[in-house]
Amino acid sequence: MAIHLTLLCAAAATSGREAVLADEPVGKRLPGRVNLPAFVAHPLTIRAPSKRCARTAEALGLEPTVEPALRDLDCGRWKGRTREEIAAVDPYGLSLWLTDPEAAPHGGESVRQLCDRAADWLIKLPRGTRPTLAVVEPAVVRALLVHALSAPARTFWHLDVRPLSAVSLVSTDTGWQVTPAHEAERESPRSAGGVPLAVHGTPFATLRHHAPLEQAKAATPPPV
Repeated sequence: MAIHLTLLCAAAATSGREAVLADEPVGKRLPGRVNLPAFVAHPLTIRAPSKRCARTAEALGLEPTVEPALRDLDCGRWKGRTREEIAAVDPYGLSLWLTDPEAAPHGGESVRQLCDRAADWLIKLPRGTRPTLAVVEPAVVRALLVHALSAPARTFWHLDVRPLSAVSLVSTDTGWQVTPAHEAERESPRSAGGVPLAVHGTPFATLRHHAPLEQAKAATPPPV
């Protein structure tokens, strides 16, 4: 029996700051309109342990089970900082992190480790699993897509997953079928520099260059 898994990216934080590497709170109302009927049909709902995922699920009227294996990427000592702040103090470390999936200059979890953890969870889902909705962080969506698409880990940062977007994974005899399942209707403008990735006319993610990465690449590596 095929496994049907829908990944819903958690809502963006409402602190007013640029995105930080931390579990920032989501307001009482989601910053966008979500088509709830698209999700209530799932008999099983799970979520990552973060407050952001908990608040997103609550706002949708869901009561998911917490799945520790789907926790966010551990950014170590960089937690709570923006990429711009990191680039200002450790441009070489940021460049390494964004280009080498094995690297963890922050002392936390590498991209490779996250991708392996996510893949291990996905592989172990039993065949009889009921259609499932998982509310997770953007990094976890990326990691699961890397596995489902049989893509190299270095493609991780090229998937810019939008808040409240969703993608459907369906197991097949040869792997996984990946289809954008839903895009929340938002009033916010499209990210600058983004190129929409669409299947059947439904935008899901953007592929873009990260400005901090370009700045970091110009930095001279520290002496060995």
